[in-house]
Amino acid sequence: MNGRHVYEYALLRVVPRVERGECVNAGVLVYCRPLSFVGARTHLDEARLLALDPDADLAGVRAALRAVEKVCAGGDAAGQAARDDAGRRFRWLIAPRSTVVQPGPVHTGLTADPADEADRLLDLLVRPPGFRRDGA
Repeated sequence: MNGRHVYEYALLRVVPRVERGECVNAGVLVYCRPLSFVGARTHLDEARLLALDPDADLAGVRAALRAVEKVCAGGDAAGQAARDDAGRRFRWLIAPRSTVVQPGPVHTGLTADPADEADRLLDLLVRPPGFRRDGA
């Protein structure tokens, strides 16, 4: 496979009013079993979220996204998931739930570097066109 490995990914969506079903993509989860990698990249476009729900709990959404990143990172910051392997943490994060931050369907691909792939997917699927990471 030319040094490439199968990986799975899912979008993280913010659904501020579940009854309306509208969402804003706010992150990606990436899991690569052969490399025991699980990672999350997040970006919250607050203006888009507030356009859907002017009363959205921005601090709560940011906290939920940070919690996902911590579970992916593992270690003490992962809480109960600290001892779980990368696959179990990914499966727990992609389980369907009726909360404001929800995982989307799982997709697959091939990559040589899952961390770089997570960055690429975030730029492609979450960040607005023309967004620059350096803030300029």
